[in-house]
Amino acid sequence: MKTIEVEIITIGDEILIGQIVDTNSAWMGVELNKQGFDIVQITSVKDNAEHITQAIDNALTRADVVLMTGGIGPTKDDITKQTLCKYFNTELVFSQAVYDNIEQLFKNRPNVMNPLTAAQAMVPKACTVIQNEVGTAPVTWFEKDNKVIVSMPGVPYEMKHNMTHHIIPRLQDHFKTANILHLTTLVYGIPESQLAIRLTDWENALPSHMHLAYLPNNGLIKLRLSGTGDDKARLQEEMQQRIEQLPDIIGEAIVAYEDIALEALLGKLLTQRQATVATAESCTGGNIAHLITSIPGSSNYFKGSVVAYANETKTNVLQVNPHDIEQHGAVSREVVEQMADGVRTLLHTDYAVATSGIAGPDGGTAEKPVGTIWIAVSGPNGTCSQLFQCGKLREQNINRSTQAAFFMLIQQIKRDIRG
Repeated sequence: MKTIEVEIITIGDEILIGQIVDTNSAWMGVELNKQGFDIVQITSVKDNAEHITQAIDNALTRADVVLMTGGIGPTKDDITKQTLCKYFNTELVFSQAVYDNIEQLFKNRPNVMNPLTAAQAMVPKACTVIQNEVGTAPVTWFEKDNKVIVSMPGVPYEMKHNMTHHIIPRLQDHFKTANILHLTTLVYGIPESQLAIRLTDWENALPSHMHLAYLPNNGLIKLRLSGTGDDKARLQEEMQQRIEQLPDIIGEAIVAYEDIALEALLGKLLTQRQATVATAESCTGGNIAHLITSIPGSSNYFKGSVVAYANETKTNVLQVNPHDIEQHGAVSREVVEQMADGVRTLLHTDYAVATSGIAGPDGGTAEKPVGTIWIAVSGPNGTCSQLFQCGKLREQNINRSTQAAFFMLIQQIKRDIRG
C-alpha cells in the first residue's frame, strides 16, 4: 500500500520574522501522522506571489497532498487566494453560501459585516469550497494531476477545526493510506551516543518497515520506534515484541513505555500510590513546582513548594543546620538532604524533592564549577541524594536538573510501589 506524502506550506511574513511561532505545522504533523499520512516537508514563505507559486511547484514534485495555511484574510497583504487563481488559471467568483455563512457568524455583530469581510465570499471558481464554520475565510480544495492542494486559514483554532472536521476526513476518503504506528520508550541517564552503541545489534535487526529515532532532551531520550504496514493489529504486535527486548539491554534506564512528560508520569504514580509530594528548590527556582502544577488534577497530590534561594530561608524555613552550610556549603549532600526532609516535614507529604546547585553563569569554583547540582529525594523509606554535573549554561542547568529531579522521584516511587 502506498504511503500518502504530505507537504505543509505556511504563509506569512510574521512567521519568517519571528513575530509569531508556527504551531500549525507541529499540530498538523501529529494529527496527520496518526491517520497514516507521511509528512515529507514543511515550508514557510512570505506573502509573495512568486514565492508561494514556487513553493507549490516544489511541493508537488514530492508530495501527494499540499496543505497551505495563512494569507487568505481580507486585507491587502493576504494574497494567497489571488495567487491560487493565477496558478490554476481561474478567477474569483461570488459564493452565496460563503456569504450566508459569514452573515450567520456575525448575526449578533452587524457592524463587523463590512466590504472587506464580505469580500471573503469571493472564491476561486476552479476550487471546491469547504465552509469554515468558525471563521470568515473558507477552505478551498483543488485537485491537479491526481494530487490535492488545500488552502485554509492560518488562525490556529480555525485550522484545527477544519482539519479535524473536514480536511482529514476528505483526505481519508480520497486516499487509502498505510498504517503508521509509533511506540515511544523514555530512557534517562544514558548519553545518546552510548545508548546508540548499546542498541546497535537490536537496531540492526529491525525489519525494513521499522526504524528507530533518538530524540534527546536534557538527559531524557525518547526512543521512537516507527513502523508501517497494511495489517494494523499485526504491526502493533510485531513492534511490541521488539520493545519487549529493550529491558534486557538498557534495564532501569527505561522510565516509561509511552510518550509522556515526566511531570505527568509523576502525577500518575502519585495518584496510583495515593501519595503526596512537595518541593524545596534553590537553583531550579520553582521550575519543578511549575511543571508539576501544569498537569490538571495536580492539586490532589501536590502540597506546595519552598523556593529556598537564600541560605537564611534554608535555615529558617526548612530547618537546615547552619553549621552544615558553613562547613559543606549550600551546594552539598548534607544541605540538600536536609532541605528535602525539611519541606516534607513542613508540608506533611509522603515525598519531597530538593535541589541545590550553581546554575551559573557565575558563582562556580574549581571545586564546584558551574553546573554542579545536588538533588535529594525524601520518602517513607528514607532519603537519598545524587550529584549531577549539568553544564555551563544557566537555562540548560535548570532544565537538566529539573528532569533529573523528576527521574529520581519517579524511580523512588516505583521502588516503593514494587515493595
